[in-house]
Amino acid sequence: MSEIPRGAIRFNTDSNKPELWDGSQWAEFQLSTPNLGRGVDRQPGARGVLAGGYAVPANTAKTSYINISSTGDSQDFGDLSVAIRYQAGCSSSTRGLTFGGYSNSYQSTITKTTIASTGSHATFGNIVYNGSNTGFLGHGSFSNQTRAIKFTGNTGSAQPNQMNYVTIASDGNTSVFGDMTYNYRYGSVTGSKIRAMPMGGYDGSSASNVINVITISTTGDAQDFGDLHEYMSDGMGTTTNGTRSIVHTRSSGYSDVALDSYSPISGGTTISFGDLTVGKQFAPMNSCLSSPTRGVFPGGQSGPASTSNVIDYVEFATEGNAVDFGDMHTAASSGSYFSSAHGGL
Repeated sequence: MSEIPRGAIRFNTDSNKPELWDGSQWAEFQLSTPNLGRGVDRQPGARGVLAGGYAVPANTAKTSYINISSTGDSQDFGDLSVAIRYQAGCSSSTRGLTFGGYSNSYQSTITKTTIASTGSHATFGNIVYNGSNTGFLGHGSFSNQTRAIKFTGNTGSAQPNQMNYVTIASDGNTSVFGDMTYNYRYGSVTGSKIRAMPMGGYDGSSASNVINVITISTTGDAQDFGDLHEYMSDGMGTTTNGTRSIVHTRSSGYSDVALDSYSPISGGTTISFGDLTVGKQFAPMNSCLSSPTRGVFPGGQSGPASTSNVIDYVEFATEGNAVDFGDMHTAASSGSYFSSAHGGL
């Protein structure tokens, strides 16, 4: 087969969208702007959506949004159909996806959200595992503009190492992608528009420092891609612009503020970046909330019976401590968070 020339164009019959060959993968044309700022914002910018989570002492269905390029409190977006936590969220520039989670039971539903339209939540499909719709919690997800990947989690009776995927533009159930090198739950995921890296979490018996890598546009088993600088248990979080990833490390308790830097391009071991403004965990745990210049860490659990409403942000280009962005509309942890312009697009 002859090499595909850079700049070639094709029509993807699965997603019903035109694509451009950038030299390494087929990428969708950007047909809309991620700048969804409001009139009161200092400048327009990418919209971040914060959906559901755990608002002590119960789950919440509340959803809100922020303009990542500005600062301030999140605004009401509209409620999910159920109060739910421990979901995983990712997105394209127009559509967000929320995978599974825990309501009164483990959920298999995938919910789609039109980022530009408040309150626009609807059913996308289901997580399929071993041939049936299976509820998951504690899983992670990541996406580029075309495809979303769900990384393992806990089914309630098992903690497998299987990865699944969907095409974001086409409603439907998940398909099998391949296997991770370890069983994964309550870790985090980072990456770029080409690759995704699940990392850390709980492997079924102890905290893990493993970092795996997969190529989003293909299928197959994950490979080792470096290590966290220490073993991380449940509740860590991450954000990325595709060039630099910032990881909220969580080794124990609720007082962890440390942020590490990691390269999704070269891999390796994480290094110190700075600190959050307050100690917390599960902020965000299973999702990535960012723009090309800023990473955002919303909410989180600040104690066994308390939830933080603080939204922190970092500038990817500048090492240092996080800055207070504003407050969440509803204080929560462990929700589904995504944006119209995260670094993986």
